[in-house]
Amino acid sequence: MGTLTTTRKYKGKRNRLDKPELLAPAGNLEKLKFAVHYGADAVYIGGQKYGLRSNADNFSFEEMREGVEFANKYGAKVLVATNIYAHNEDIAGIEEYLRNLYEAGIHAVIVADPAIVSVALRTVPGLEVHLSTQQSTLNWQAVKFWKDEGLPRVVLGRETSLEEIEEIKKHVDIEIEAFVHGAMCSSFSGRCVLSNHFTDRDSNRGGCCQSCRWKYDLFEDARPGEAWISEEEAQDSNVLRQFQLGINQLPLFEEGDNAFSMGSKDLCMIENIPDLIDVGVDSFKVEGRMKSIHYVATVVNVYRQAIDSYMADPENYVLKPEWIEEINKAANRPLNTGFFYDTPDHEDHIYEPEEKAAPYDFAGLVMDYDAASGMATIQQRNHFKPGHEIEFFGPNGTFFKQKVGTIWDEEGNELDAARHPLQRIKMKVDQPVSYFDMMRKKK
Repeated sequence: MGTLTTTRKYKGKRNRLDKPELLAPAGNLEKLKFAVHYGADAVYIGGQKYGLRSNADNFSFEEMREGVEFANKYGAKVLVATNIYAHNEDIAGIEEYLRNLYEAGIHAVIVADPAIVSVALRTVPGLEVHLSTQQSTLNWQAVKFWKDEGLPRVVLGRETSLEEIEEIKKHVDIEIEAFVHGAMCSSFSGRCVLSNHFTDRDSNRGGCCQSCRWKYDLFEDARPGEAWISEEEAQDSNVLRQFQLGINQLPLFEEGDNAFSMGSKDLCMIENIPDLIDVGVDSFKVEGRMKSIHYVATVVNVYRQAIDSYMADPENYVLKPEWIEEINKAANRPLNTGFFYDTPDHEDHIYEPEEKAAPYDFAGLVMDYDAASGMATIQQRNHFKPGHEIEFFGPNGTFFKQKVGTIWDEEGNELDAARHPLQRIKMKVDQPVSYFDMMRKKK
């Protein structure tokens, strides 16, 4: 497959020499290991308190220590999201929690609430404090305020443009972290209360029910003196009573129309890596602590390749079409470039039924490979059987397609399918594979 030349939308002049950090999500310990194996320089996780993904698996302190030990082997860092907006009852115990994070080897906490920022700076000076995107920081003077408070990094609000980032970097010498891939919030940097009203789950304390993704019917109330019932309907006592009670409503959709939704398209900046680097973004953040292992590995792998390719030879950098293909295999929704170049409008929201762009499942994990026989040991992650079309890919450049041939269990018994979760099977592969390569199949 050929290559595509990269057309830069943003005409920044920054000549960057240092490589930006690739920061990946990790909803649990296994995802942390995949993120690091597939190229993340750092991962961000959630503890069992004070985070905005209360439905993720999240980490105990023991798991954090294991995750830090694993990441350190690969030169990676572990950050913890401590980004709730705290109520009075949330503050009790925060000092002990932060000290436990530091003792577990955590590099930094990502914080939104100024009270937690203050406690962290005062009580655990060895633990870096990064300002969360939940603070909606968009201008250089606000960034300077947080630097003066002692923070080394600010995670900008997702509404920040590339032009605004350049202005910030011009005025303030501070690390800038920005989301470059993943879900976008229809509210302003996550400051939403729909979830609170609809389900009594506080989105700013970790309980968001994603009500913006729900499907809604829309109605218009009857105006005074108007009736949307016919004379024939008025003879129906039930219809007439509804009208008299003032609950007569005009549906704004015809029967069979698509329901209304407020969900936004997902962010994807893989086609614009040079712009992000040249303008001075220090950390490229991928959203998705609730996403699958396949998503984390695929997205991190692609951004790793693109960043390394640009940094190796900026003048001759080209966008490879296979990177776009790979991203689409993990995409949950249609993609756009968020606020980086312009303000999203109606075309950047999903009003039709969502086009599920990810037609692949994580089918298996390579545990071992015997070069002499060409036999791989695969740990089953989703059902597959002989005849299925599959792909192998991995962090060391592995990528090829083949059909599943004969498969055996570890005792050498031939199988008609790999049905059992985490079952180890053996099969011949067309090309060499390595430990932690992934096998996927079309859904």
